[in-house]
Amino acid sequence: MVRDFRKLRVWKEGHQLTLGVYEATRGFPREELYGLTSQLRRCSASIPANIAEGCGRSGDAELGRFLLISMGSASELEYHLLLAHDLGYLNPQQHQTLSHKTEETKRMLSTLVTKLRRNKPQRT
Repeated sequence: MVRDFRKLRVWKEGHQLTLGVYEATRGFPREELYGLTSQLRRCSASIPANIAEGCGRSGDAELGRFLLISMGSASELEYHLLLAHDLGYLNPQQHQTLSHKTEETKRMLSTLVTKLRRNKPQRT
């Protein structure tokens, strides 16, 4: 069953989070372009990208697997946001906003994974 990822609230949240990360990293030092800037952008974009890929796969099990990959990317993003804050690249407000959005996205991913597991057909 192919799903339209654009209709999933968690995908929309992940996409908005990625846009926020791109905006915040525009002001990072040039020497971080291939370092922290790239890492932050890559792991944030991985969240909605994996949701989209999972929606294009067959079955809930595969979707669930890609949602877990998205969850891992969100956890990676949490660390990179902390690092960027501690290095002085993100101000406290930017860090708080992006971290909160990341946590909310992780909660939504977890809820969807749990729902998919509950709907899993029982073997007889």
